[in-house]
Amino acid sequence: MDPSAQRIWRHRLVLTLLLAPALLWLFLLIVLPHVDLALLSLRARVAPRLHHVSLAQYKTFFAEPLYWHIFVRTAILSAIATAITLLIAFPIAWVITKVAQGRTSALLFVVCLIPFWVSETVRALGWLILLRESGVLPALLVRLGITAQPVELLYHDATILTGLVYTSLLFMVVPLVSSLESLDNSLIEAAYDLGASGAAILRKIVIPHAAPGITAGCIVVFMLTLGNYLTPTLLGGKNSQWFTELIYTQFIVRFNWEQGAAFGFLLLALSTAMVALGLRVSGQRFVDVMRRS
Repeated sequence: MDPSAQRIWRHRLVLTLLLAPALLWLFLLIVLPHVDLALLSLRARVAPRLHHVSLAQYKTFFAEPLYWHIFVRTAILSAIATAITLLIAFPIAWVITKVAQGRTSALLFVVCLIPFWVSETVRALGWLILLRESGVLPALLVRLGITAQPVELLYHDATILTGLVYTSLLFMVVPLVSSLESLDNSLIEAAYDLGASGAAILRKIVIPHAAPGITAGCIVVFMLTLGNYLTPTLLGGKNSQWFTELIYTQFIVRFNWEQGAAFGFLLLALSTAMVALGLRVSGQRFVDVMRRS
């Protein structure tokens, strides 16, 4: 064998061995469960141990208006939460990368990271303590004379959005920081020298440069909020009407795994479609976006 070909073969062998654990993990924990989820969603139970292929679970979804309503509601609120997170995270990322310097920049990033040092359950329970009728914020509103008596701030759509934005903020800040760090400050200074306004610079220089980070952050945040179960359930109560709650009910409460699998696969299809749409609208490639996330 030619020495150069032998080196290439050895290089490929080493690369394959190094990638084998990751590929095995990907296959066992991601590919196989999704394949099983799809097969389970196409199974209809006609006897305790007898099944056949059927689309009955999907027909149930399309025939029941309640399921449609919750599905669309979840998608809309997830999109709204993603947009709000972007609007809050972009100025934060800009300050971290372009305004603050040295230790101040690192300190601001750590401040964004601190809430994630505890579990999502603890963070959600913290919002319960703050917003419940006997909580801190309603009592403060009474003391300030804004309300005559404590009001219940939980179990509203705005409360759910607040919790979703809070739990997703870091996943938007990180890709935005990564994108804005590579933006040359001299481009902005040159634009100012040529008479461009701040809005024009933001529209023609900053946003196009940060587009991969914006797309990556929006994809990650949307998928996290869409599949979130704990935050909508705790902050929205029994009437949160989040699609993941329907999936939980089908699997755990009703033991209807076939219907739960169909719901789960529909949620996966929705997230995949929204990711594809976001990439198409933004004109970004998936590989470039993932490098920013």
